[in-house]
Amino acid sequence: MTKLQPVRGTRDVLGEDARRHAHVVARFAAIAARYGFSEIATPIFEFTEVFKRTLGETSDVVSKEMYSFADRGGDEITLRPEYTAGIARAFISGGMQQNLPCRFWAQGPMFRYERPQKGRFRQFHQIDAEVLGLDDAENDVELIALAYDLLTDLGLADKTVLHLNTLGDPESREAYRDALVAYFSAHEAELSEDSRARLKRNPLRILDSKDEGDRALIPNAPAMADYLNDASRDFFARVTGGLETLGIAYTHDQALVRGLDYYCHTAFEFITDALGAQGTVIGGGRYDGLIAAMGGPPTPGSGWAGGIERLAMLIDSPAAPRSIILMPMGAAAEQQSLKLAHDLRRAGLTLIVDRKANLKKRMARANRDNAAAALILGEDELAAGAVTLRDLDSGEQTAVALDRLEEALQPYR
Repeated sequence: MTKLQPVRGTRDVLGEDARRHAHVVARFAAIAARYGFSEIATPIFEFTEVFKRTLGETSDVVSKEMYSFADRGGDEITLRPEYTAGIARAFISGGMQQNLPCRFWAQGPMFRYERPQKGRFRQFHQIDAEVLGLDDAENDVELIALAYDLLTDLGLADKTVLHLNTLGDPESREAYRDALVAYFSAHEAELSEDSRARLKRNPLRILDSKDEGDRALIPNAPAMADYLNDASRDFFARVTGGLETLGIAYTHDQALVRGLDYYCHTAFEFITDALGAQGTVIGGGRYDGLIAAMGGPPTPGSGWAGGIERLAMLIDSPAAPRSIILMPMGAAAEQQSLKLAHDLRRAGLTLIVDRKANLKKRMARANRDNAAAALILGEDELAAGAVTLRDLDSGEQTAVALDRLEEALQPYR
């Protein structure tokens, strides 16, 4: 029989990895709540059209990376490659336009068929923050501040750099698009096959290209800053001014773009050099045209997503919780241990019952698992209405009456 293994690009999350993962999610949930965000959970799969509309059929995600299939009913279904599209769909199908503004946070698995490497998996997990219904620059500042506060809380603010750019309003983007088409058309023979396909439909995507030939052309391409109108310059100035007011440092990165037409104004990424090629840990921006592009009412929006695996790789490992181990010795004690363990857990204590092997082996297991204390319950203890409490750090051992046990265990919470 073939030895079963996880599918390439997937992994089991347990032990220290699970603690890191849970810590990132828990801190994000707590900080998002301070900003007035409510949790949303969207389905792991959607109709394929949801992602084709939002990501663009010429994008690498749609053309090369999505896990899509026909279900038994013949519907074209895709495992979600990102969160924003599903949240936008939920906003439209749920009739939420009567409750603007909407502030959502989410967390969960995503799926992309990519070449696995450090920090990049085919099933990966993201945290996500989205705001629908607010079109002001100050909201973008708050979204960036939310990400910055999370990074600070995780001890990563000094390990990341905020890259910031403006994509301008639709008028500015159109002027910039025309300039890019003119420039790259003059060098069309030097472009990669993918970039030639994007030239007429989505020229901003060329600026994201990883092809070496394309990269050689990009430094001399027109700069977005030269095509911004006054309204776009003012919007960006309010974003940068707000960040400066909050003391959040940034680098103006004019190469940072979003290719689809519904993106506008703010684009940002928090980048680290500690993960090799996969340096972006949080990225997002403004997408005022997305809801309308999906068939909903014109609704401004902005948001960001962060990679849980990448964040978890960077943080210090959270301490594993230290348990109390209850060790009943004999049939009568084992029966009594059920209620005792149940009562102590209901009192808020972390407790494991170990009923197997002799006392020496049980103590060895408790020390291996870094337990804080052991409770020994044998015939003598039952007769005395007590347990033996052994502190596994000091080795100190005392008899504690059952009616005083919860009080005696307070230091081990």
